[in-house]
Amino acid sequence: MRKLIIICPFILLLPLIMATGVQAQRFVHPGVLHTQKDFDYLYKVVQKKIEPAYSSYLLLKDNPCASADYKMNGPYKTISRDGEFRWTKTKMETDFSAAYLNAIMWMVTKEPAHARRAAEILLAYADTLTTIPATNDAPLLAGLEGFKIVYAAEVLKYTYNGITAQQVAKITKMITGVFLPVIETFYAAKPYTNGNWGGIVTKTYMAAAIYLGNREMYKKAIGFYHNANDNGNIKNYISGETGQIQESGRDQGHSQLGIGALATICEEAWKQGDDLYSALDNRLMKGVEYVARYNLGDDHVPFTTWKDITGKYGKWGVISTQSRGKFIPIYVMVYHHYVQRKGFQMPYTKQIIDKVGPEGFDRDQPAFGTFLFAGK
Repeated sequence: MRKLIIICPFILLLPLIMATGVQAQRFVHPGVLHTQKDFDYLYKVVQKKIEPAYSSYLLLKDNPCASADYKMNGPYKTISRDGEFRWTKTKMETDFSAAYLNAIMWMVTKEPAHARRAAEILLAYADTLTTIPATNDAPLLAGLEGFKIVYAAEVLKYTYNGITAQQVAKITKMITGVFLPVIETFYAAKPYTNGNWGGIVTKTYMAAAIYLGNREMYKKAIGFYHNANDNGNIKNYISGETGQIQESGRDQGHSQLGIGALATICEEAWKQGDDLYSALDNRLMKGVEYVARYNLGDDHVPFTTWKDITGKYGKWGVISTQSRGKFIPIYVMVYHHYVQRKGFQMPYTKQIIDKVGPEGFDRDQPAFGTFLFAGK
């Protein structure tokens, strides 16, 4: 008598899981950067005024873009950071920041006025916006502003009963029809930018993958983080030997922008059960510590002229002092993972956190890290 062999479906999936490093699981919603459990804890922080997170929350609450009474500048049919429509840059950035921050305020205060304001902004643009022109900065626009839109849309879709399925579909069409094609064009092009661009577009591409429940997009974002032919992946942006950043010779603002984007990608993946933080022996941690050390005033960090993969940015012979000591709010999220979750030491990053105090707003980062990343 022949034995019946039962093949578990999970075993059939093992080669795919091992090849991609991506968990075979459903997406967590909401889950771009925060799960419902995270939001429940942040609500508790607000109600019980738990410090130091509460002081960071107050900075969020007092930001004009976080107000439920925020007055939109737009919407605009065409938006751009440069070129003919560059006049829309600050106006639309502020509108999208308002959608993002009001979505957060809705989740941490449970005040419906914030959800309504976030929804109104997204729907106004969904009904109007048609074009991001193919200017030089188009990928940056799609990445920096697209992230805010996707984050807010994800929150509203899964938590706010005041938005209809038809309205969600409108917002989704804007994301897939206006923003994602710009990112896909960037991915398809021969590498031509400094590394912060790749991180910025990928944090939005991964967020959109989560929002859309699209596993192929999600795998593509993870693949970019690990191995893309671009300055913006983890192995090309941060030196495994020293932690030096591809843009360290350019200026400190862009170096922080780049590692902040990579950290955001890692946190997004973490919420979905995937550990990108540990890639290449925790190389992101090494890069953050390098940037922190130099920006705290240490003149003895190692530096070598960087040979980037485009061949365009290899002329910086010394580390740049431009923007040195101007800390942007990227440090708490990374510190929270490596130190509080994992038990590593990040002494230079801790010095910055102690020096700056509760993190506040930055237009191009998740920001308010002392509050937003206070949970587990």
